[in-house]
Amino acid sequence: MSSIIAIVGRPNVGKSTLFNRITGTRDAIVDETSGTTRDRHYGKVEWNGKIFSVIDTGGYVSHSEDIFESEINKQVKLSIEEADCVIFVVDVTTGITALDEAVANLLRKSKKKVFLVVNKVDNQKRLLDAHEFYALGLDEFFCVSAITGSGTGELLDAITAFLPADKEESEIAIPRLAIVGKPNVGKSSLVNTLLGEERHIVTPVAGTTRDSIHSYYKKYNYEFILTDTAGIRRKSKVHNNIEFYSVMRSIRAIETSDVCLLMIDATTGLEAQDMHIFRLIVTNKKGCVLLVNKWDLVEKDHKTHDEYLQGIKQRLAPFNDLPILFISAITKQRVYQVLEAAQKVYLNMQRRISTSELNDFLQEAIVHYPPPALNGKPVQIKYATQLPSKTPSFAFFANHPQYVKEPYKRYLENRLREKFDFTGVPVSIYIRQK
Repeated sequence: MSSIIAIVGRPNVGKSTLFNRITGTRDAIVDETSGTTRDRHYGKVEWNGKIFSVIDTGGYVSHSEDIFESEINKQVKLSIEEADCVIFVVDVTTGITALDEAVANLLRKSKKKVFLVVNKVDNQKRLLDAHEFYALGLDEFFCVSAITGSGTGELLDAITAFLPADKEESEIAIPRLAIVGKPNVGKSSLVNTLLGEERHIVTPVAGTTRDSIHSYYKKYNYEFILTDTAGIRRKSKVHNNIEFYSVMRSIRAIETSDVCLLMIDATTGLEAQDMHIFRLIVTNKKGCVLLVNKWDLVEKDHKTHDEYLQGIKQRLAPFNDLPILFISAITKQRVYQVLEAAQKVYLNMQRRISTSELNDFLQEAIVHYPPPALNGKPVQIKYATQLPSKTPSFAFFANHPQYVKEPYKRYLENRLREKFDFTGVPVSIYIRQK
């Protein structure tokens, strides 16, 4: 495994800007609002032939009763414990503050290697002002401007010189699971339950998670990259820039995943916004598992499992061939079946059908229900083949492809699902000229 470095400091000193600069991404949300970053956010850095992970953390605040700030502090401490060394960011424009001293004390107790970074040093005067930070007692410091990139090369040189050499690792394709849904349906609670630790902040406040957070999971013979995402709201409900970027990153998480775990709230049922997210998943041709969370809160006497399931399938039609699990992330009811279902859907996406087997299937399907003629012209589908695409796609060759309409394509898709098990996977049917 590569080394891990945590970026810590008080709020609004430029930690996320530095994270984006050294990872060469825009993965961490940057905004002038204090407390924008809440969860630990991971990224990869490659420098001088070494690859290491970087954790962006929320701003550390001492003696606060605010629910988010106390949780952020807990995450900062976890990040320091997890890291091999620490980048401590301070702001030259404000000088040393009481919070800077509190973070410095915390780092001294951790006994971790600390790289003190004085940020926003973009002129000669500020370079002279930076000497004040010797008073923190953390030896040398690095003057940088995270916005322009000035000084970050020297910082990375020092970090890579400190880190041990990387161990060679074989490149393995690890399935990527994105946990998506509306705000406050329990996505972060599910990730915490699966990981067995408080990896993500959980509060009753909708919108607690803002970034898309990636976690490596390897337990019980399963290996996944789990991505917890911010809740996707309707556009009319997105009121500020931070929330807009959160929603965009959730959508990007869908685009880069293999399988999406779409979580809904059992107490409210499948709502219009859930259907919007579901259509995003299908449009992007991703595998899907539907998780009905908070099932322990549903009164079982007036709505049975079968009635609830039937109602969901009717709304998802025509693509309702997917695993639907009734879970509780808090009580752990059926949560480990989630991994089993996700793995099965991922394997279904990789399924390849030989051309001979596919054409045997085609003959059976046509005998059972031949394609309807149009304007007196008979339609003949001669043969089929699976296309070399990431998700199951099939080309059927016909004498009059323009006469094969959507209902017959759906018939072929349904027969394919029954015969070869493509549960949870969008299947694409193309009719071509033979």
